[in-house]
Amino acid sequence: MSKQNDRSRGRKKADDVIMNEDIRIRELRVLGDDGEQLGIISRDEAMQIAEEKGLDLVLMSPDAQPPVAKIMDYSKYKYELEKKKKEAKKNQKIIEVKEVKFSCKIAENDISYKVKHAREFLAQGKHVKLRVFLRGREMANPEWGIDVLNRVWPMLEDVGNLESKAQQEGRYINMYVTPLKK
Repeated sequence: MSKQNDRSRGRKKADDVIMNEDIRIRELRVLGDDGEQLGIISRDEAMQIAEEKGLDLVLMSPDAQPPVAKIMDYSKYKYELEKKKKEAKKNQKIIEVKEVKFSCKIAENDISYKVKHAREFLAQGKHVKLRVFLRGREMANPEWGIDVLNRVWPMLEDVGNLESKAQQEGRYINMYVTPLKK
């Protein structure tokens, strides 16, 4: 089957499931709809059993010896998978990362003002990335940026955990702080 035919049918690559008449293998290890093993039987016999029950014959593992097929209601199976995915997504916690930028030549009152914002973010349960941007000749002395972040950290110690120490990444010195667990 070409990719063009796949798209025209509206099927996704991940949705390619071999079932019913599309199964070309003669001998299959077949599992019943209640989970019991029906043994190794011919495809035609398995199709007949599935049709009698009004279900589908779905190839589960084509690479096994012999390949494994299962008799099931495929639309119900697909619906249950989608339901599980939605439930998992609903329970997923999204981590928000806020960024607070400093410079090497920052005044003490500016540091306290930006630290106040970082404290607010941490109190809201957000992660904070502290960054110092190195300009021009400051690139020759990245320890200046590390010193700035090392002056900031003691002001945040009581509300956050240090995830990663001050380290250089390109033109930035970064430090990552997470909120304290309650």
